[in-house]
Amino acid sequence: MFQWITEMVAAGGYAGIFALMVLENLFPPIPSELIMAASGFAAARGQLSMLLLLVAAVGGTLVGNIFWYELGRWLGVERFRPLVARWGKWFAVEVEDLDRATAMLKRWGPFAICIGRMFPGVRTLISVPAGMVEIPRGVFYLWTALGSLVWLTFLAYAGYFLEDHYDRVEKWVEPLAWVVVGAALGAYLAHLAFAFRRARRRRAERR
Repeated sequence: MFQWITEMVAAGGYAGIFALMVLENLFPPIPSELIMAASGFAAARGQLSMLLLLVAAVGGTLVGNIFWYELGRWLGVERFRPLVARWGKWFAVEVEDLDRATAMLKRWGPFAICIGRMFPGVRTLISVPAGMVEIPRGVFYLWTALGSLVWLTFLAYAGYFLEDHYDRVEKWVEPLAWVVVGAALGAYLAHLAFAFRRARRRRAERR
């Protein structure tokens, strides 16, 4: 997997990195950790400019999150809540999660957006409630870009400095990537089981 991502990043160049980061923030097919590590490898080999790849990565991240932010702003909390109540369990999101996210954003605002960029799952989901509570667009764009720049720079330079140890890195990143995918799938299935069990219990209590 890691070898394939590295080759794809090098072949696609900056446009490829931009597109991958847009997709990663819309519906993550490949974690940004792997995309940026592979980009750092390519930069260490002289195939890409570190500055330009970071511009492309942050730009793609911003575009992907703008989609979710504008969707949340258009829906609003009250229109979104019934959708979460009915369909949220399929996407590992429930009304309680929505309430916690909106409360956190109302209290912490820009800080929560910036720090949230560094946590898988949170970094995409936080954009929807940010739009719903109508955090100003300029504030959202600025702090999303800043938080993303810090995190993506760290990941890219990690890949850059590990290039000399490519063989060893590939040996442990490859199985680790599949472990992460397996853990994410297992967590999702466990969440579904819990969500459906809780839904049945609530229906029984209403009778």
